[in-house]
Amino acid sequence: MSSAMSIEKDIQQSKFRNEYHKTVVNLIFTYNWITEKTKQFFDKGDITSQQYNILRILRGAGKPLSTLQIRQRMLDKMSDTSRIVDRLVKKELVQKVICKTDRRLVDVTITEMGLQLLDKLDSYNEQMDAMLANLTEEDAKMLNHLLDKIRSSE
Repeated sequence: MSSAMSIEKDIQQSKFRNEYHKTVVNLIFTYNWITEKTKQFFDKGDITSQQYNILRILRGAGKPLSTLQIRQRMLDKMSDTSRIVDRLVKKELVQKVICKTDRRLVDVTITEMGLQLLDKLDSYNEQMDAMLANLTEEDAKMLNHLLDKIRSSE
């Protein structure tokens, strides 16, 4: 590992309790670094990462989903899905329809405008991938494996 790129240099801390402590600090720092980089990408669509996540979920589902189904698929499980959906409704990127089978539930669908926004943002996918340009595809595969291993979800 080159000394030019290291968590020690990035946060100006030379000592860690052990490699596990260093890894947790490194993961948190890297998460924040990626969040900041991706924010520039989401700003181009005037949306947040959570709003983007919901739009992607709805596009991928290809059918209406309840807010509960959306929440179960979200990357950030702490998100207030209903509130985020309401913001997307105001932006006319999704619409809510009372569920025909259970009037207490609301089905959410992505609108044509929402699909067009995702198409626009898709054009930046290569720039998004470039954030990890220092990794080979094999490195990325190994990192995915290790991250899954951390969560014991292999």
